[in-house]
Amino acid sequence: MAATVNWIEVNGASVQTVITTGRYASKDQYNPANAYPVVVPPSGFAYSYWKHFGLELSGSFTQCDNFRVHTSGAIKSNWLLGTGGKLMFFRRDTGDHGCPIESYEQATGVEGSTGYYGKDPVNGHDYYKSEAAEPIDADSCTSGSPLTLDTTVYTEGGTTKLLVSQLRVADDATQGDKATESLTATWNEI
Repeated sequence: MAATVNWIEVNGASVQTVITTGRYASKDQYNPANAYPVVVPPSGFAYSYWKHFGLELSGSFTQCDNFRVHTSGAIKSNWLLGTGGKLMFFRRDTGDHGCPIESYEQATGVEGSTGYYGKDPVNGHDYYKSEAAEPIDADSCTSGSPLTLDTTVYTEGGTTKLLVSQLRVADDATQGDKATESLTATWNEI
């Protein structure tokens, strides 16, 4: 048999939800629909609240490892995020870039306006804010150059490390609902 793998999103006080859709917003909430949009700021950048996405493993398998994620490479052009706007994946200085579930940190910000930047020295994500590595533009994480999420070897069900991502919107971005983009995970399985 093969592993059963589902995307999850972790929000609030560490509530895990199996998802088919993730939506960036100016609130720490799973899929708020059109409520709490990330609005185009009058100047500079606005940020979504950061998102934690992971993979939930179950079923019968011997081993799963080498979890990687990639995008279409066209998010900025499809979403029109403005000059310097992008979807960011947070990274560590060494090893894989996923956040262990025990290091999950609820996203914060000014609800309805902007999230705190994940690398902010005061309000940023504790697992990433002190790292020298800057977040990578999700558009550079394509099938030919995926981001290494988790190198842990799993021999039974559980939750992988979490991808921490955040949307940055520039003051010259185009406001409005955006087209659907896919986040793809790959792994080795025996």
